[in-house]
Amino acid sequence: MRLVTFELDGRQHFGIANDEAVTSLSSLALAHGADASFFTNIQRFLLEGERAFDAARHLEERANRDWNEWLPLSKVHLWCPVPRPSKIVAIGLNYRDHAEEAKLTLPTEPLLFAKFPSSISGPFDPIVIPRVNPDIDYEAELAVIIGSRAKGVKAGNAFDCVAGYMVLNDVSARKWQFGDKQWTRGKSCDTFCPAGPWLTTRDEVADPHRLRISAKINGQTVQDSNTNNLIFGVPQLIEHITESITLEAGDIIATGTPVGVGVFRNPPLFLKDRDVVEVSIEGLGSIRNPVTVEPA
Repeated sequence: MRLVTFELDGRQHFGIANDEAVTSLSSLALAHGADASFFTNIQRFLLEGERAFDAARHLEERANRDWNEWLPLSKVHLWCPVPRPSKIVAIGLNYRDHAEEAKLTLPTEPLLFAKFPSSISGPFDPIVIPRVNPDIDYEAELAVIIGSRAKGVKAGNAFDCVAGYMVLNDVSARKWQFGDKQWTRGKSCDTFCPAGPWLTTRDEVADPHRLRISAKINGQTVQDSNTNNLIFGVPQLIEHITESITLEAGDIIATGTPVGVGVFRNPPLFLKDRDVVEVSIEGLGSIRNPVTVEPA
């Protein structure tokens, strides 16, 4: 199942998607005499747990048979599936091939940093370069969306608290990231976390550690790897994070980026006005973001 947050006629809706269209789960529920209260937004949906997932799957089956109110993707504005999580926990240096290109020793435990939720933008929204242009880089990443409150979770049970996965671009201002000696400002600029296009539920991803992941700039491939290169997989990340941090329903874990980022190329390759960045993950879809410069 693909869960989406979309805007139509100035109103935000929560629903489901297929390759070509979306529909509101609330509208589906009301039309079929089901409880629509589960479907006001994705956070409410996730908090309801399996009861809401089961209801949505049932409604999706009905919609695929006899529903004529699917909206073409071209007629709606897709937001990030989770428009405002309580937190985004990101992981640095978590691909073997990326560590090699950076000429760095493999970490012995996950390296955590934060991106502010205000950095989130939609899967097709612009990436806006700050006026001073602090060397903007791209990072294709697999995002994990937490489905239930999690603290002190062991790796063996970690998938129980995963709602699903999506595509994410951890856009980075390298001058600020490295110049500040900590990463918050360089990682948290407005529009620096485009994600989507939908949340693919956990049951539809057989193994999140065997997915091709890639990025293109203006049609040219710049990253092409596989999540089997992850140093720390999803269960290990959740165990490590929840040792000290409570994850809430809707929180996002950005699991790290593979080889091919711009800063380690010779010469470096940074994003510029009118570029188009596309990030794709096998089975999860693609996000495509034009690049523009912040107006004076």
